[in-house]
Amino acid sequence: MNCSLEKYLMHFMRQHWFDIGLVLAVGVSLFLLFTTLSPIAFLLWVSLAALFLHQFEEYRFPGYFPGMVNLTLFASKQPDRYPLNTNTAFVVNVLLGWLSYFLAAMLNERAIWLGIATMLVSVGNIIAHTFLFNLKGKTLYNPGIATADMLFLPIAVLFFQRISQTHSVMLFDWIVGVVLGIALNYIGILKLIDWLKDDQTTYIFPQRCLPPAIREAQRP
Repeated sequence: MNCSLEKYLMHFMRQHWFDIGLVLAVGVSLFLLFTTLSPIAFLLWVSLAALFLHQFEEYRFPGYFPGMVNLTLFASKQPDRYPLNTNTAFVVNVLLGWLSYFLAAMLNERAIWLGIATMLVSVGNIIAHTFLFNLKGKTLYNPGIATADMLFLPIAVLFFQRISQTHSVMLFDWIVGVVLGIALNYIGILKLIDWLKDDQTTYIFPQRCLPPAIREAQRP
């Protein structure tokens, strides 16, 4: 592939992967309308669609999750790029998030441990958005809380209820799923932000990704 074209495509993806995710959410919804699946498989596919919608709320509408996280959790003086930047967001959400949730849906009962792990990532998001971000930021709303509480929460409850009622989920699945879920939440999200941070980065979020109060303060 031409180097300049590859550079353009990567720039486009870093700026619009969440918009593509919204289209994919519609695609998954249409797929579910015309496909017969087991209850567990169905929940895992719905979970993937919920992930796309959750990310859209965080990064597009209202979309100021990046700046909020950089300010609230890291007290950043460069909330549009540090420590979370557009490249880190792409790696965490697409390369890690999309891939793990998609594989969990595709494999469903054949790798139920992966389903458990991704559901624990959803649970981590529920806790972070509902309690951590609001308490730290002294707010009632933050981008991602609506989809976390209205989608991730009921999906996770139904999923764990369902697998608890079946004898096909072994102790091995629970152990691997829980360990992997913790790893994805901690290493795959928090540590990746730390490892990929760069205060001189060119991977900068647009102004719309900053909290409204910060945008207002920066107006001339």
